[in-house]
Amino acid sequence: MSTDTTPRPAPIAADTAPAVELAGLTKSFRTPDGPVHAVRGVDLTIRGGEVVAFLGPNGAGKTTTLDMVLGLTEPSTGTARVFGLRPRDAVAAGRISAVLQTGGLLRDLTVRETVVLIASMYAEHTPVEEVIERAGLTALQGRMVSKCSGGEQQRLRFALALLPDPDLLVLDEPTAGMDVAARRDFWRAMHEEAARGRTVVFATHYLEEADAFADRIVLVAEGRVIADGSTAQIRAQAAGRTVHATVPAPRRTAVVAALQAMEGVTDVSVQGDRLRVLAVDSDAVARSLLTDLGGIDLEIQTASLDDAFMALTGHSHEEDPR
Repeated sequence: MSTDTTPRPAPIAADTAPAVELAGLTKSFRTPDGPVHAVRGVDLTIRGGEVVAFLGPNGAGKTTTLDMVLGLTEPSTGTARVFGLRPRDAVAAGRISAVLQTGGLLRDLTVRETVVLIASMYAEHTPVEEVIERAGLTALQGRMVSKCSGGEQQRLRFALALLPDPDLLVLDEPTAGMDVAARRDFWRAMHEEAARGRTVVFATHYLEEADAFADRIVLVAEGRVIADGSTAQIRAQAAGRTVHATVPAPRRTAVVAALQAMEGVTDVSVQGDRLRVLAVDSDAVARSLLTDLGGIDLEIQTASLDDAFMALTGHSHEEDPR
Protein backbone atom coordinates (compact mmCIF):
# COMPACT_ATOMS: atom_id res chain seq x y z
CA MET A 1 0.00 0.00 0.00
CA SER A 2 1.18 3.54 -0.64
CA THR A 3 1.94 6.23 1.87
CA ASP A 4 1.56 9.99 1.85
CA THR A 5 5.31 10.40 1.50
CA THR A 6 5.39 9.05 -2.05
CA PRO A 7 7.10 11.77 -4.10
CA ARG A 8 5.09 13.72 -6.59
CA PRO A 9 6.08 13.15 -10.23
CA ALA A 10 8.57 15.64 -11.64
CA PRO A 11 7.02 18.30 -13.89
CA ILE A 12 6.81 17.21 -17.51
CA ALA A 13 8.47 19.45 -20.04
CA ALA A 14 6.25 21.77 -22.04
CA ASP A 15 4.56 20.01 -24.96
CA THR A 16 4.63 21.11 -28.55
CA ALA A 17 1.84 18.63 -29.37
CA PRO A 18 -1.76 19.72 -28.67
CA ALA A 19 -3.44 18.40 -25.54
CA VAL A 20 -6.15 16.87 -27.77
CA GLU A 21 -6.08 16.45 -31.53
CA LEU A 22 -9.00 14.80 -33.34
CA ALA A 23 -8.89 14.33 -37.11
CA GLY A 24 -11.74 12.94 -39.19
CA LEU A 25 -13.09 11.17 -36.12
CA THR A 26 -16.13 8.94 -36.64
CA LYS A 27 -17.84 6.30 -34.54
CA SER A 28 -20.67 3.99 -35.55
CA PHE A 29 -22.45 1.30 -33.55
CA ARG A 30 -24.34 -1.71 -34.84
CA THR A 31 -27.88 -2.13 -33.52
CA PRO A 32 -30.77 -4.46 -34.42
CA ASP A 33 -32.32 -1.50 -36.24
CA GLY A 34 -29.19 -0.79 -38.25
CA PRO A 35 -26.02 1.26 -37.69
CA VAL A 36 -26.06 4.33 -35.48
CA HIS A 37 -23.59 7.02 -36.52
CA ALA A 38 -22.80 8.69 -33.20
CA VAL A 39 -19.83 10.78 -34.40
CA ARG A 40 -19.69 11.95 -38.00
CA GLY A 41 -16.30 13.46 -38.75
CA VAL A 42 -15.01 15.61 -35.89
CA ASP A 43 -11.89 17.71 -36.40
CA LEU A 44 -10.79 19.46 -33.22
CA THR A 45 -7.60 20.74 -31.64
CA ILE A 46 -7.32 21.72 -27.95
CA ARG A 47 -4.12 23.38 -26.81
CA GLY A 48 -2.51 22.82 -23.43
CA GLY A 49 -3.90 25.02 -20.66
CA GLU A 50 -7.32 25.56 -22.27
CA VAL A 51 -10.61 25.06 -20.40
CA VAL A 52 -13.11 23.72 -22.94
CA ALA A 53 -16.80 22.91 -22.48
CA PHE A 54 -18.60 20.36 -24.65
CA LEU A 55 -22.30 21.15 -25.12
CA GLY A 56 -24.85 19.32 -27.18
CA PRO A 57 -28.40 17.97 -27.15
CA ASN A 58 -29.17 14.42 -26.13
CA GLY A 59 -27.56 11.99 -28.59
CA ALA A 60 -25.27 14.65 -30.05
CA GLY A 61 -22.21 12.40 -29.76
CA LYS A 62 -20.17 14.44 -27.33
CA THR A 63 -19.89 11.70 -24.68
CA THR A 64 -18.86 9.22 -27.38
CA THR A 65 -16.23 11.71 -28.54
CA LEU A 66 -14.86 12.03 -24.99
CA ASP A 67 -14.84 8.23 -24.66
CA MET A 68 -12.52 8.10 -27.68
CA VAL A 69 -10.30 10.81 -26.14
CA LEU A 70 -10.04 8.60 -23.05
CA GLY A 71 -9.35 5.46 -25.03
CA LEU A 72 -12.52 3.79 -23.72
CA THR A 73 -13.61 3.08 -27.29
CA GLU A 74 -11.79 3.08 -30.62
CA PRO A 75 -12.78 5.31 -33.55
CA SER A 76 -14.44 3.71 -36.54
CA THR A 77 -12.31 5.99 -38.71
CA GLY A 78 -10.01 8.92 -38.06
CA THR A 79 -7.52 9.47 -35.27
CA ALA A 80 -7.47 10.73 -31.69
CA ARG A 81 -4.24 11.87 -30.05
CA VAL A 82 -3.56 13.16 -26.53
CA PHE A 83 -0.27 15.08 -26.26
CA GLY A 84 0.74 13.29 -29.45
CA LEU A 85 0.06 9.85 -27.96
CA ARG A 86 -2.64 7.27 -28.55
CA PRO A 87 -5.25 7.86 -25.81
CA ARG A 88 -4.55 4.57 -23.99
CA ASP A 89 -0.83 5.33 -23.99
CA ALA A 90 -1.57 8.79 -22.55
CA VAL A 91 -3.68 7.18 -19.82
CA ALA A 92 -0.92 4.68 -19.02
CA ALA A 93 1.59 7.53 -18.82
CA GLY A 94 -0.62 9.45 -16.36
CA ARG A 95 -1.07 12.33 -18.78
CA ILE A 96 -4.88 12.19 -18.72
CA SER A 97 -7.49 11.40 -16.03
CA ALA A 98 -11.26 11.49 -15.97
CA VAL A 99 -14.09 12.26 -13.58
CA LEU A 100 -17.08 10.27 -14.82
CA GLN A 101 -20.68 10.39 -13.61
CA THR A 102 -20.97 6.98 -12.02
CA GLY A 103 -19.06 3.83 -11.06
CA GLY A 104 -15.52 3.22 -9.95
CA LEU A 105 -16.10 3.33 -6.17
CA LEU A 106 -16.24 0.57 -3.56
CA ARG A 107 -19.04 1.29 -1.11
CA ASP A 108 -17.49 -0.63 1.82
CA LEU A 109 -14.30 1.45 1.96
CA THR A 110 -13.82 4.85 3.55
CA VAL A 111 -12.94 7.88 1.47
CA ARG A 112 -9.31 7.72 2.59
CA GLU A 113 -9.06 3.96 2.09
CA THR A 114 -10.32 4.42 -1.47
CA VAL A 115 -7.69 7.03 -2.28
CA VAL A 116 -4.90 4.96 -0.70
CA LEU A 117 -6.00 1.84 -2.59
CA ILE A 118 -6.04 3.55 -5.98
CA ALA A 119 -2.77 5.36 -5.21
CA SER A 120 -1.10 1.98 -4.65
CA MET A 121 -1.70 1.17 -8.32
CA TYR A 122 0.61 3.95 -9.51
CA ALA A 123 4.40 3.72 -9.48
CA GLU A 124 4.43 7.44 -8.68
CA HIS A 125 1.55 9.61 -7.59
CA THR A 126 0.55 12.86 -5.94
CA PRO A 127 0.54 12.46 -2.13
CA VAL A 128 -2.73 11.11 -0.73
CA GLU A 129 -3.10 13.96 1.77
CA GLU A 130 -2.69 16.51 -0.99
CA VAL A 131 -5.38 15.14 -3.30
CA ILE A 132 -7.78 14.71 -0.37
CA GLU A 133 -7.27 18.34 0.59
CA ARG A 134 -7.53 19.66 -2.98
CA ALA A 135 -10.79 17.77 -3.47
CA GLY A 136 -12.24 19.22 -0.26
CA LEU A 137 -12.48 15.82 1.45
CA THR A 138 -10.32 16.32 4.55
CA ALA A 139 -13.28 16.35 6.93
CA LEU A 140 -14.87 13.37 5.16
CA GLN A 141 -11.90 11.03 4.78
CA GLY A 142 -13.12 8.65 7.51
CA ARG A 143 -16.64 8.38 6.07
CA MET A 144 -17.77 5.21 4.28
CA VAL A 145 -18.28 5.71 0.56
CA SER A 146 -21.80 4.29 0.92
CA LYS A 147 -22.61 7.14 3.33
CA CYS A 148 -21.35 9.86 0.97
CA SER A 149 -23.80 11.99 -1.00
CA GLY A 150 -23.67 12.07 -4.78
CA GLY A 151 -21.71 15.32 -4.70
CA GLU A 152 -19.24 13.93 -2.16
CA GLN A 153 -18.71 10.85 -4.31
CA GLN A 154 -17.99 13.08 -7.29
CA ARG A 155 -15.38 14.93 -5.23
CA LEU A 156 -13.85 11.54 -4.38
CA ARG A 157 -13.66 10.69 -8.09
CA PHE A 158 -12.00 14.06 -8.58
CA ALA A 159 -9.40 13.19 -5.91
CA LEU A 160 -8.71 9.87 -7.66
CA ALA A 161 -8.29 11.68 -10.98
CA LEU A 162 -5.63 13.93 -9.44
CA LEU A 163 -3.44 11.05 -8.24
CA PRO A 164 -1.32 10.68 -11.42
CA ASP A 165 -0.92 14.48 -11.58
CA PRO A 166 -2.47 14.55 -15.07
CA ASP A 167 -1.88 17.28 -17.62
CA LEU A 168 -5.45 16.85 -18.93
CA LEU A 169 -8.63 16.35 -16.91
CA VAL A 170 -11.75 15.13 -18.72
CA LEU A 171 -15.03 15.62 -16.85
CA ASP A 172 -18.28 14.05 -18.08
CA GLU A 173 -21.27 15.83 -16.53
CA PRO A 174 -19.26 16.20 -13.30
CA THR A 175 -21.91 18.04 -11.29
CA ALA A 176 -24.97 16.02 -12.35
CA GLY A 177 -27.08 15.43 -9.25
CA MET A 178 -25.24 17.99 -7.11
CA ASP A 179 -27.11 20.73 -5.30
CA VAL A 180 -26.19 24.38 -5.88
CA ALA A 181 -23.73 24.55 -2.97
CA ALA A 182 -21.96 21.35 -4.01
CA ARG A 183 -21.66 22.57 -7.60
CA ARG A 184 -20.19 25.84 -6.37
CA ASP A 185 -17.60 24.04 -4.24
CA PHE A 186 -16.71 21.66 -7.05
CA TRP A 187 -16.13 24.44 -9.54
CA ARG A 188 -14.08 26.39 -7.02
CA ALA A 189 -11.74 23.39 -6.86
CA MET A 190 -11.69 23.15 -10.65
CA HIS A 191 -10.83 26.84 -10.97
CA GLU A 192 -7.80 26.15 -8.78
CA GLU A 193 -6.75 23.26 -11.04
CA ALA A 194 -7.11 25.41 -14.15
CA ALA A 195 -5.03 28.12 -12.48
CA ARG A 196 -2.23 25.55 -12.15
CA GLY A 197 -2.14 25.34 -15.94
CA ARG A 198 -3.95 22.04 -16.22
CA THR A 199 -6.02 21.48 -19.38
CA VAL A 200 -9.68 20.84 -18.55
CA VAL A 201 -12.30 19.45 -20.95
CA PHE A 202 -15.80 19.01 -19.55
CA ALA A 203 -19.22 18.03 -20.79
CA THR A 204 -22.15 19.69 -19.05
CA HIS A 205 -25.85 20.35 -19.57
CA TYR A 206 -25.69 23.43 -17.31
CA LEU A 207 -25.23 26.35 -19.70
CA GLU A 208 -24.31 28.66 -16.82
CA GLU A 209 -21.36 26.39 -15.99
CA ALA A 210 -20.04 26.61 -19.53
CA ASP A 211 -20.58 30.36 -19.54
CA ALA A 212 -18.87 30.94 -16.18
CA PHE A 213 -16.03 28.44 -16.33
CA ALA A 214 -15.01 27.66 -19.92
CA ASP A 215 -12.61 29.70 -22.03
CA ARG A 216 -14.02 27.98 -25.09
CA ILE A 217 -17.24 26.17 -25.99
CA VAL A 218 -17.50 23.34 -28.52
CA LEU A 219 -21.12 22.86 -29.54
CA VAL A 220 -21.93 19.41 -30.93
CA ALA A 221 -25.08 18.25 -32.70
CA GLU A 222 -25.81 15.11 -34.71
CA GLY A 223 -22.25 13.92 -34.32
CA ARG A 224 -20.63 17.07 -35.72
CA VAL A 225 -19.07 20.23 -34.30
CA ILE A 226 -21.43 23.03 -35.32
CA ALA A 227 -19.84 25.88 -33.39
CA ASP A 228 -16.51 26.41 -31.67
CA GLY A 229 -15.33 29.53 -29.90
CA SER A 230 -15.64 31.74 -26.84
CA THR A 231 -19.06 32.36 -25.29
CA ALA A 232 -19.19 35.72 -27.08
CA GLN A 233 -18.33 34.10 -30.41
CA ILE A 234 -20.97 31.40 -29.94
CA ARG A 235 -23.55 34.07 -29.19
CA ALA A 236 -22.49 35.97 -32.31
CA GLN A 237 -23.12 32.87 -34.44
CA ALA A 238 -26.70 32.74 -33.18
CA ALA A 239 -29.46 34.82 -34.66
CA GLY A 240 -28.40 38.30 -33.60
CA ARG A 241 -29.98 40.01 -30.62
CA THR A 242 -33.24 39.93 -28.68
CA VAL A 243 -35.74 42.81 -28.61
CA HIS A 244 -38.26 43.04 -25.77
CA ALA A 245 -41.25 45.38 -25.97
CA THR A 246 -44.69 45.94 -24.47
CA VAL A 247 -47.63 45.97 -26.91
CA PRO A 248 -51.28 46.62 -25.95
CA ALA A 249 -53.27 43.38 -25.76
CA PRO A 250 -55.83 44.30 -28.49
CA ARG A 251 -53.01 44.73 -31.04
CA ARG A 252 -50.75 41.90 -29.89
CA THR A 253 -51.86 39.22 -32.37
CA ALA A 254 -51.46 41.57 -35.35
CA VAL A 255 -48.07 42.79 -34.13
CA VAL A 256 -46.81 39.22 -33.68
CA ALA A 257 -47.88 38.38 -37.24
CA ALA A 258 -46.17 41.50 -38.61
CA LEU A 259 -42.94 40.72 -36.79
CA GLN A 260 -42.95 37.09 -37.93
CA ALA A 261 -43.18 38.32 -41.52
CA MET A 262 -40.09 40.55 -41.18
CA GLU A 263 -36.89 39.38 -42.85
CA GLY A 264 -34.26 38.25 -40.35
CA VAL A 265 -36.72 37.59 -37.51
CA THR A 266 -36.15 34.02 -36.27
CA ASP A 267 -38.48 33.82 -33.28
CA VAL A 268 -41.36 35.79 -31.72
CA SER A 269 -42.86 34.82 -28.38
CA VAL A 270 -45.25 36.37 -25.86
CA GLN A 271 -44.19 36.47 -22.22
CA GLY A 272 -46.97 38.03 -20.16
CA ASP A 273 -47.56 41.48 -21.62
CA ARG A 274 -44.13 41.55 -23.26
CA LEU A 275 -43.01 40.43 -26.70
CA ARG A 276 -39.66 38.75 -27.18
CA VAL A 277 -38.23 38.98 -30.69
CA LEU A 278 -35.02 37.24 -31.79
CA ALA A 279 -33.66 38.91 -34.92
CA VAL A 280 -30.53 39.38 -36.99
CA ASP A 281 -31.22 43.13 -37.41
CA SER A 282 -32.47 44.22 -33.99
CA ASP A 283 -32.37 47.91 -35.00
CA ALA A 284 -34.88 47.30 -37.81
CA VAL A 285 -37.19 45.47 -35.41
CA ALA A 286 -36.92 48.28 -32.86
CA ARG A 287 -37.72 50.95 -35.49
CA SER A 288 -40.76 49.02 -36.68
CA LEU A 289 -42.06 48.51 -33.15
CA LEU A 290 -41.65 52.19 -32.27
CA THR A 291 -42.89 53.80 -35.47
CA ASP A 292 -45.42 51.37 -36.95
CA LEU A 293 -46.50 48.77 -34.41
CA GLY A 294 -47.09 50.79 -31.25
CA GLY A 295 -44.47 49.14 -29.08
CA ILE A 296 -43.25 50.82 -25.89
CA ASP A 297 -40.63 50.15 -23.20
CA LEU A 298 -38.17 48.65 -25.67
CA GLU A 299 -35.11 46.75 -24.49
CA ILE A 300 -32.42 45.21 -26.72
CA GLN A 301 -30.17 42.44 -25.40
CA THR A 302 -27.30 40.48 -26.88
CA ALA A 303 -28.33 36.87 -27.45
CA SER A 304 -27.80 34.75 -24.35
CA LEU A 305 -25.93 31.46 -24.44
CA ASP A 306 -29.34 29.80 -24.06
CA ASP A 307 -30.58 31.63 -27.17
CA ALA A 308 -27.46 30.62 -29.07
CA PHE A 309 -27.81 27.00 -28.01
CA MET A 310 -31.42 26.87 -29.18
CA ALA A 311 -30.71 28.70 -32.44
CA LEU A 312 -27.73 26.56 -33.39
CA THR A 313 -29.00 23.13 -32.27
CA GLY A 314 -32.76 23.47 -32.47
CA HIS A 315 -33.02 22.23 -28.86
CA SER A 316 -33.78 23.98 -25.59
CA HIS A 317 -31.23 23.22 -22.86
CA GLU A 318 -34.12 22.23 -20.59
CA GLU A 319 -34.30 19.05 -22.70
CA ASP A 320 -31.28 17.84 -20.73
CA PRO A 321 -28.68 17.67 -23.53
CA ARG A 322 -25.84 15.19 -22.97
